[in-house]
This record gives sequence, structure tokens and C-alpha cells, in this order.
Amino acid sequence: MLAARIDRLAPDEKALLQQLAVIGREFPLSLIRQVLLQPEDELYRLLSSLQHKEFLYEQPAFPEVGYLFKHALTQEVAYTSVLLERRKALHERTGQALEALYSTALDEHYSDLAHHYSRSGNTEKAVEYLYRTGQQAAQRSANVEAIGHLTQGIELSQTLPETPARAQQELDLQVVLGPALIATRGYAAPEVEHTYARARELCLQVDETPQLSRILSGLWVFYHMRAELRTACELGEQLLVLAQRVQDPILLTEAHKALGASLAFRGEMIVGRVHLEQAVAIPNAQPRPSLALFYADPRGDSLPHLARVLWVLGYPEQARQRSYEAITLARELDHPLSLTVALLFAAWVHEFCREGKIVQEQAEAIVNLSTEHELPDYVAWGTVLRGEALAEQGQITEGMTQMREGWTALQDSGTRLNRSYSLGLLAEAYGKAGQTAEGLVLLSEAFDVIDESGGRWWEAELYRLKGELTLQKLSVLSAQLSVPDPQPLAPDDPQGEAEACFLKAIDIARKQQAKSLELRATMSLARLWQSQDKHAAAHQMLSAVYNWFTEGFDTKDLREAKGLLEALQR
Repeated sequence: MLAARIDRLAPDEKALLQQLAVIGREFPLSLIRQVLLQPEDELYRLLSSLQHKEFLYEQPAFPEVGYLFKHALTQEVAYTSVLLERRKALHERTGQALEALYSTALDEHYSDLAHHYSRSGNTEKAVEYLYRTGQQAAQRSANVEAIGHLTQGIELSQTLPETPARAQQELDLQVVLGPALIATRGYAAPEVEHTYARARELCLQVDETPQLSRILSGLWVFYHMRAELRTACELGEQLLVLAQRVQDPILLTEAHKALGASLAFRGEMIVGRVHLEQAVAIPNAQPRPSLALFYADPRGDSLPHLARVLWVLGYPEQARQRSYEAITLARELDHPLSLTVALLFAAWVHEFCREGKIVQEQAEAIVNLSTEHELPDYVAWGTVLRGEALAEQGQITEGMTQMREGWTALQDSGTRLNRSYSLGLLAEAYGKAGQTAEGLVLLSEAFDVIDESGGRWWEAELYRLKGELTLQKLSVLSAQLSVPDPQPLAPDDPQGEAEACFLKAIDIARKQQAKSLELRATMSLARLWQSQDKHAAAHQMLSAVYNWFTEGFDTKDLREAKGLLEALQR
């Protein structure tokens, strides 16, 4: 019906309607004049006639009047009635008109320019404006939109002749695409590796050192989150060499952060802390707009990693403080991804401090924020932590369900980092539910993960948990032995096995200087020795660790350690 109505128009009216349909659904009068170059009296007459026949609406606006197709379908039918070659010519003319008309505010029209040049066949300009449009979308965290524009730009760029300029164009697109893919698909998604690997190949072709640093950062985060820590450390070292060569404070901050984080996950806590503190301390490391897509602020990106390391090393109050600094900075920058990361690491610190209610509140905030901004990895991490917080507060079955749900989502995205830590949380929850055998199976899997990845930062705690579950299993078996013809048999020496686990945990923690984990393992051993009337030895060992601490005496671990020391003196 619409096509028939359009066909009944006078030839000049139909021609104008078709030309307007190519321009878009709505448009200002000045753009119509720039594209059509018709005498004004004739143009006004035709516009008035199309309004009268209810094809267009006039939209009074300041500083000039605009026009709008009455229905989107009207525009679509009129557009498809234009012959292809004429349509392409009109798109080209519209793009040129936009450039001429808005030369002083072109950034407000990148999306329209990308649309028109993509349809005109002007591939070079289409790629240029798709890049700019994708970059704008990424800067406002509209990552799904950014991926669409950038992917289209890459596909179009690959139809151009092989030249250094073409390689540079594709490189620019790939470098902006990487962070958008990380945000929407996850850090360890195969598309992330493919994007940065292709970017690295292009970078070597055009000798683009500044871009190379961002590419190494992208590859680092992929391998770090895949828990391929040896490769991650190698990339961190390459990034540091590059940053030291060019003496760029932003690159130095990013390099120290990358290397420090990966070393810490390997259990090299002291050297990891050194790098992270260097990252935080580097002056004038404010991001330039061209680099701000990967992180909102290089110092702010380092603070959460440092907070986590500080807790492990025995500084819970400093860990909390660094977490709060990261959250405050992310909120000031109004950067959703940075805020989500800061909240996640803060939740981990509070989980270490066994503050279940705070962890639950922050986990809810993480899930809500990451859902709103389409950050699936962080939805999953928030779900894991919310489950842990529920289990900590007594809702064990629901907590275990959410932990499994969150970790399944992370595995589906390719994330492997923190797998052993998460298995430990779940094993502990199984212990609280009385399912010690299942918990011990999960811990066995966690040790396999550690051996495969080299991520030993939580290894001491896993051995402590193994000892606790071994003792708990003994209690269950003892109860069963009081029943006629019990099926399960107790291990030969469960207390000895548990003691060996606690001693191994203490040894690992001491080698890593992980005082918080050493304290936990020593408390577990002291309780075992207390039950065996070895009060003096238990008090001596526990007091040596407890007296090392200079802060965090309000935390649950240190309060329990103090209470245990007092009990051992009675």
C-alpha cells in the first residue's frame, strides 16, 4: 500500500521522498539543502506537499526546523525503491554534506558518517568512521555496540589493498576491539586471544611501539585469567622492558601491575608486592585518551591487586584501606568496569577477613552493576562470592548452589584463574554441610589445578582445609563406629594425617611470607595439639605468629587466635 501511494506521487515529489529516505528517518533542513542543492522555493513547495500528504512531519526546533518520516516503514519502502547505484551516490553525497555542514563538531556525527560511507561504497572513509564510532561507544562502556562497529570496520578494511596504511587502520580497530570483547565475552574468551594476536602481527608490520604496549597488556590479561601464569609473567616482563625503554609512566604502571599480579598468584608474594607498590607509586600516570579504553586509571587498576597481596602478607587493615581507595577512585572516574573490579577485590578482602555480611552486600552490588553494563565474568564472580557469603552466614545449601552456578559460568568463558581458590571455598562449604568426603575430592582437584597452573598463592589454605576436613571426617567415622556393623573404615592415623597437612600449610606460608595464612594454619594445628594436651607447644607456636601482627586485631582470625592463646594458658 505504501509503495502504491509513493508511486502515485508526482515525479519530483517521489524523487525528493526517495532522496530523503536515503538521508535517514529524521534530518534538519540545513542538511537537506546541503545534499539536494535545489532552489529553496521549489524545495519548500515539495516539502509542504509531502507533509500535506502525511509522508513527513515538520519538527519545530532551535536553531532550525527539522523533518521526520511519519512511519519508519514509509522510509524503508521509499529507500528500497531507489536504484542501487543512485542510492550509493546519495549516501556519498550525504556523507560529504555532513562533513561540510558539521566540520567543527564532526564527532557528534561519526555514527551517521559511518552509516552513509558504508553504504556508498567508500570503504576507506567507512572504515575510518566505523573506527571512530566504535571508539566512542567503547569510551561510554557501550561495548556491544562498539563490537558491532569495530567488527564491521575490520571486515571492510580487509577488502582494501594490502598497504601499510590499511594495516594501520586494522590495527587501530583491533586494539579498541580487544577491551570491548573482554568486557562482554570475558577476559579469557578465545576471541580475545585472536584479536590481540592479530593486533600483534599487524603491529610488527607497521612498527607501532605505543600500540604494542597495549597489545602486550591485552595478551597478558588473557593468559593471566587463563591461569597460564608462566606465559603471563613472560608477557609482563616484555611489557616492563618496553616501558623502561620509552620511560612512559602509564606503561611502567601497567607493566609493574601485570608482572606483580601474576607473580603474586604464583605465590611469589614479596616480589609481587614490590612491583604492585611501584605501580601505585609512579607519579603522573594519568591515562591519555588514546589509552583509556583498557583501564580508567593505571594506579586505580593496581590498587585492588595490591590490597589482595597485603592481606595475604599479614596486613589486613592496609588491605582494606587500599580497597577503599580503589573504589573511591573508580567512582570519581565514573568508569563501570573499574568500579566492578574494585568492588570484586574489596569483596575478596572482606571474604578473607570472614566478614560475610559485607561480602554479600558487595557481591550484590557487583552482580547488579555488571548485569547493567553487560560484564558477564563479573556477574559470575559476584555470584560465586554471594554464594560464599550465604554459606558463611549459615545458608549452606543455597550458598553452594550459587558458588557452583557462578564458577560454571566462568569456566564457560574460559576463565581458570582462582579455580583452586573457588574449589577451596566450595570444599569448605561441603564441610559445613557435613559432606566431608565430597569436600576432600574437591580439594584433590584443587591441588591438581595448582600443579597445572603454578598458581600457589592459596595453596597453604588448601592444605589447612584438607587437615580440617580430615579431622571432621574422623568425627563422622567415630560416630558411625558406635553403630553396629559400620560400613566406612577410619584411616589408620587421621590425626597424624591432619597434623601433616597443617605443618605443610605452615611451611608453604612461611616460604611465601604469607602471614595471614600461616596464622590460620597455626591455629588449626594449635587446636589439634590442644585436644592432645600439648598446650605448651601449641601456645608457643601460635604466640610467635600472633605477636608478629601489628594491625587487624578486629578481624575474626586474630580475635580467635587471641581467644585460643588465652585458653591454652589455662
